[in-house]
Amino acid sequence: MQEILDRIEKLKTEIREAAIKNQDDLEKYRIRFLGTKGLVKELMGEMKNVSNDLKKEFGQRMNEFKVFAESKYQEFKSSHEEQDGNASTGIDFSLPAYPSESGALHPIHTTMQKMISIFEKIGFTVAEGPEIEDDWHNFSALNLPENHPARDMQDTFYISKDPDWVLRTHTSSVQVRVMESGKLPIRQIFPGRVYRNETISARSHCFFHQIEGLYIDEQVSFADLKQTLYYFVKEMFGPEVKVRFRPSYFPFTEPSAEMDVSCFICDSKGCNVCKHSGWVEILGCGMVHPNVLRNAGIDPDKYSGLAWGMGVERTTMMQYGIKDIRLLSENDLRFLKQFR
Repeated sequence: MQEILDRIEKLKTEIREAAIKNQDDLEKYRIRFLGTKGLVKELMGEMKNVSNDLKKEFGQRMNEFKVFAESKYQEFKSSHEEQDGNASTGIDFSLPAYPSESGALHPIHTTMQKMISIFEKIGFTVAEGPEIEDDWHNFSALNLPENHPARDMQDTFYISKDPDWVLRTHTSSVQVRVMESGKLPIRQIFPGRVYRNETISARSHCFFHQIEGLYIDEQVSFADLKQTLYYFVKEMFGPEVKVRFRPSYFPFTEPSAEMDVSCFICDSKGCNVCKHSGWVEILGCGMVHPNVLRNAGIDPDKYSGLAWGMGVERTTMMQYGIKDIRLLSENDLRFLKQFR
């Protein structure tokens, strides 16, 4: 048996020193050691000549040799396949990889998620709806019947094949759908993209994003509206921001107001974003008009509600000191790389 074991050790040395340069050498190795008439099979056949008390030891040594020969074959095979692959593609896989630039969320998305999280902290949930809306949900249900002059406040993109369908001009259409569900009370916000046929400039665009809010319950008051929006502004812009409410008009709220914050792009000294006034309007708000409640099947004598709507782009510009709204939709990588 010792003679066979010595032979195994010599064969191991031969395998370690084997020079396999191509597929022909690899095939010769396989036939010599692992083939049906190879050395592994031949040595395994010596088992019958080994005494019974040594069979266990001999079997272990033979298994080790077989595993060693097979592992070396796989190692040689993998090495040559990689080399052949490199040669066929002309690529040197041993070279270091090109650096990969990491991406980042778009500033509009980042701002919207922050706005949503602020309202979620005080119990608001998120609801979404379609961007192509019918006349009822976009206008009529919101106290804007056909030929109402207030419709001119929003320049609308109509679907040419059917003028009763439009690209929604606000996410208030989602508010109507939620109110029509009849599940009260309602405490939700409505983020999404909206469209208006406006001249594109540093301050306005033909599409932008809004977040609107709606709270309907018994005994909801304008004081609830103000405190909700005060909380949002302080959380969004910091405790030092100044706020003012101005009376306004919206057909779907009564009374109505607009809310301004001090412009910290120019530190209230005046710039093109604040129209050199030191103030930037960020949202419109008010108490839900009784007609809107009736149109949705809600009793205005029992329930009242507050609502507001704000542009995400305007808030993003305030957050990051951006002076031109067009930069947010031009997909210029030089601009977007600043927000990693």
